[in-house]
Amino acid sequence: MSTVFHSAREPDAANTWYKDRALERRTALGGITATSVNVLPQGSILASSRVQNPLDYEKTIKDRDKETELRLYLKEEVRAEFGETVGESPALKTALSMVSIVAPTDSSVLILGETGTGKELFARAIHKLSRRSEKAFVKLNCAAIPLGLLESELFGHEKGAFTGAIVQKTGRFELADKGTLFLDEVGDIPLELQAKMLRVLQEQEFERLGSNHTHKVDVRLIAATHRDLALMVRQGTFREDLYYRLKVFPIQVPALRQRADDVPKLVWHFAVHYAQRMKKRIEQIPPETMDALVRYRWPGNVRELQNFIERAVILSPHRVLRAPILELEPSSRNGRPNLSIDALTQVERDHILRALEASNWVIGGRNGAAERLGMKRTSLVYRMRKLRIFRPAAST
Repeated sequence: MSTVFHSAREPDAANTWYKDRALERRTALGGITATSVNVLPQGSILASSRVQNPLDYEKTIKDRDKETELRLYLKEEVRAEFGETVGESPALKTALSMVSIVAPTDSSVLILGETGTGKELFARAIHKLSRRSEKAFVKLNCAAIPLGLLESELFGHEKGAFTGAIVQKTGRFELADKGTLFLDEVGDIPLELQAKMLRVLQEQEFERLGSNHTHKVDVRLIAATHRDLALMVRQGTFREDLYYRLKVFPIQVPALRQRADDVPKLVWHFAVHYAQRMKKRIEQIPPETMDALVRYRWPGNVRELQNFIERAVILSPHRVLRAPILELEPSSRNGRPNLSIDALTQVERDHILRALEASNWVIGGRNGAAERLGMKRTSLVYRMRKLRIFRPAAST
């Protein structure tokens, strides 16, 4: 309460002022204004405010504090994955606000977004922000399970239910009882299994394979997909009723190209992260490198950027990030990346840079970069111009 009582009020006056404000809030919560208390019978109103309204007020304050705490947790969860400055783009802020709104409920959530945008991160944040946060968070990638085993993974099976079922198996729905089940790539669930999925979502009950015993569960479902489920419904490959049951509260996770202004922050975060892991120090990123990273459309989104920066840190022998930006050039007309010549050029460029840095940017003479590379000085100067290699301004 220091923010309230930082003025020169005396302690007793401050306590009196606080009690008056608390009384106003308590009576307002009960549908009674502070002024109306003075004109209503004391026996009914004041007794009620002492017994019931203080409890309502305390609960309201706790709920407000919890909501604030949950929103702070969401930010911490995002920072843990992408660093403290994950970005300020409107598209990202919209998605994060949707998470904080739906998390305290038990409603199903459908997270939509391209591969590599961090859909699982959003699902985990929703779980941690919910009343189920102390219970299990169970995940299953539906695209990674063979179709014949997916039903068993979801609902479990009894011993002897099918060939190879030598022991009883508990399914993911049962494991997630009282908690959250995250189904990634839900669009890959086969049509014949979707009816059973719909039933467990509506009735919260199911049977294991090979059993007639009905299991009751209390599971919150969060689904994610990069597919266009609405199109699949029109094509007849996804049940319409299941689609609407999943799409109670959709959240669109923006692609990285939709928030290009966040790229520099992510680049620096990943560069520092991997440099620390590799016992290196990255203190400079050339402007042309950063410009190329911002202009690239990142079809693999944040995951692709993260992997690219990790590779760049590996290629960087000193404090300047040496990113293989030639890999980011647009694809050729036949749709295939121009990697054959570009990749070799990038290898040559990195090789020359390492020699120059090892010789403190001395080109000729004994122990110079040309000698280290087994080249003539004039040949090295020519290759440097060709590859646009310039001595950094900070180097001496």
